[in-house]
Amino acid sequence: MDKRLKEYLKSGGTLGSLADAPKGRRATAPFPCDPAKVYAKQVDGLALRLSRIGVKDVVIGISGGLDSALTLLVAVGAFKRLALPVSGIHAYTMPGFGTTSRTKSNAELLCEGLRVKVETIPIAKSVRQHLKDIGHDGKTADVTYENAQARMRTMILMDKANMLGAIVLGTGDLSEIALGWCTYNGDHMSMFGVNSGVPKTVVRQVCEWWARNAGRGKASKALLDIVATPVSPELVKGQVTEDKLGPYELHDFFIWNFCRNGLRRKELYDAAAKRYGAKYGLELIGKTLDTFLWRIISQAFKRNCAPDGIRVFSFDFSRDSWWIPSDMPVGWL
Repeated sequence: MDKRLKEYLKSGGTLGSLADAPKGRRATAPFPCDPAKVYAKQVDGLALRLSRIGVKDVVIGISGGLDSALTLLVAVGAFKRLALPVSGIHAYTMPGFGTTSRTKSNAELLCEGLRVKVETIPIAKSVRQHLKDIGHDGKTADVTYENAQARMRTMILMDKANMLGAIVLGTGDLSEIALGWCTYNGDHMSMFGVNSGVPKTVVRQVCEWWARNAGRGKASKALLDIVATPVSPELVKGQVTEDKLGPYELHDFFIWNFCRNGLRRKELYDAAAKRYGAKYGLELIGKTLDTFLWRIISQAFKRNCAPDGIRVFSFDFSRDSWWIPSDMPVGWL
């Protein structure tokens, strides 16, 4: 046993869900699903939450990316289920330093196709002033520069929700939550996580399914281009998430087989090499696995104070499903 882990356990630390991890399971294909059923579960979950708390308005930040697109589709479905007017869905685009014309245009086109009113609130000026106020030079694309944008967007959404008597719908997906790929108290926070039980690869499947089977016109056209757009938080120009983290297809394979099937480093590597070796190469698989194992432990502090969400598969990262303590040492898996 790793020395740091041994000391952690000796001092009273616990392993959380890792202590109950299944043994002897083989790797399986990650998150098997029917996109139509996933979408239906999300619609059911949001409709139930809105009906129970008596809220008829929601606020969504629309980026022109996959996650916010699916959140909007689920909101439209839930409002239809509850016979509520879509005027209660308040969508906002908040272009910042890295926003591209492609994503902004797709966000607007998707809203138009769904007959949801969208308002644009630029954040660059406000963020520059904030950075100036705290003594940041405002020029270097560092963590502060990037996270300040995410927090500014969340503040706007929360304040709009207060004004409207609405709740903010979170857009972050299960893969991002697992990896902590979000800004703490920025896009990390909402009042209900619509996508928190859906991994990134399934988000893409559901969006494509909706565009080809349930949608039409401008909405479907925008959605198919969103599906084809590289995943990016667009906090700086040219950002591509998978260039930094590795392919989401690999991460979702690791998440499923680590959290559900109890596989560890060597087993995960061998299984991924067999399944994806020809597609990604062994070096990228190993690098992505290292990233996953580091982040699944080190980012627990974000997961352990995340909003409620909708469980779609056999587990999610809520406290009553799969969790680990925030102070667990990293690097021992």
